[in-house]
Amino acid sequence: MKTAELPEVPAIVDASLTPRAIVQELDKHIVGQPRAKRAVAIALRNRIRRQRLAPELAEEIAPKNIIMIGPTGVGKTEIARRLARLTRSPFLKIEASKFTEVGYVGRDVESMIRDITELAVDMVRQEKVAEIRQRARVRVEERLLSELTPKEGDGVSTPAEMVEARERMRDDLRNGKLDDRTIEIDVRERTSPAFKIFSNAGMEEMNINLQQMMPGLFPGKTKSRRMTVEEAREHFLREEEDRLIDQEEVSKIAIRRVEQSGIIFLDEIDKIAGRESTHGPDISREGVQRDLLPIIEGTTVSTKHGMVRTDHILFIASGAFHVSKPSDLIPELQGRFPIRVELDPLTKEDFVRILTQPESSLVKQYTALLDTEGVELRFTADAVEAVASYASTVNERMENIGARRLHTIMEKVLDDILFEGSDLKGRSQVVDGAYVHLMLSDVVKDQDLSKYIL
Repeated sequence: MKTAELPEVPAIVDASLTPRAIVQELDKHIVGQPRAKRAVAIALRNRIRRQRLAPELAEEIAPKNIIMIGPTGVGKTEIARRLARLTRSPFLKIEASKFTEVGYVGRDVESMIRDITELAVDMVRQEKVAEIRQRARVRVEERLLSELTPKEGDGVSTPAEMVEARERMRDDLRNGKLDDRTIEIDVRERTSPAFKIFSNAGMEEMNINLQQMMPGLFPGKTKSRRMTVEEAREHFLREEEDRLIDQEEVSKIAIRRVEQSGIIFLDEIDKIAGRESTHGPDISREGVQRDLLPIIEGTTVSTKHGMVRTDHILFIASGAFHVSKPSDLIPELQGRFPIRVELDPLTKEDFVRILTQPESSLVKQYTALLDTEGVELRFTADAVEAVASYASTVNERMENIGARRLHTIMEKVLDDILFEGSDLKGRSQVVDGAYVHLMLSDVVKDQDLSKYIL
């Protein structure tokens, strides 16, 4: 029996992205964690390699799903998110603890496939909008001119005068001179019936719009509305985009993209590890794992855009695994995550690098925010060292929340400057080690106070 050929997938992954190049790109945004970066880089490169194979062999090669093990705030989610952004792949982050076993009230596991398909449809639609935007604007301009140009009998006697008046109006329209003028246009009411259907799996709600299925059945009514030319332009632009974009083609491309390059990040998978308990909400833990198994193994899920196969979606799971271990997952699910990678806890040196090295580091973010107020904010090297030291100390004394602690510390340090920022225009504010100690020393010394503030 001949294997069906793989559907053609739009070229969204740069073939020059070698594992080394992928790691270098991730290094621009994420500090440390070389093992995790290597694992995702290899998984992504294997996708590129697979697309170069003969269809019969490519169909047989399953993605090597990954489990990332490490405490919160060390970069697990950010690695997966940056990887998806790097490849422009459909990406969905969802907590495994949100799912419930079939038969319980809550979300069923198939909902994540429907969610990532919706994200892919939006992504493809935006790409198509960018392609046809110029054509749509030309059509919108002509429609606006038809509304603005005097009609025959309105003081215009000849066709030549009408053409001349239209061209004068075109220049004014392009220069924005007519944006505030009020016109009356016909707007189609969106009153097409929509029915809500509930699937058996977790009563997941799906809307079916009969207008989209049978556009000629419900033509819809129109009503006159008065709006400015600027508002009418936006309204017409949406209508022209809908006319020019083939929604069926968008859905097909989106489904192919999900099937061949989708990435689903399953966070908190450790929360559903472990065997059945006899009480409380843990009763469905193993049931959720068994429901996840066919999705990760490869099945077909029905969405309102069509059937989606999950065989080649890359699943990246993560968890702290403080209480449970990866071996507490059911054996079948363990086998579907062949790559295990442990992430390192962050040290004070890591915090210093996180504050300064990434392209959108926290220091650069706060400097840019205050720059919008005309305030020059400068951090000295000892200030960065002090912030990193306090973050490391608080993480050791209390719950270790990794790099997220830096956000709390920075907000406390810059509290006065951020509050008074609009009154400091034209001034320079230097944050040094002494200022950091002044803002934080009392809070860190008081254990009870630091629990609430830091």
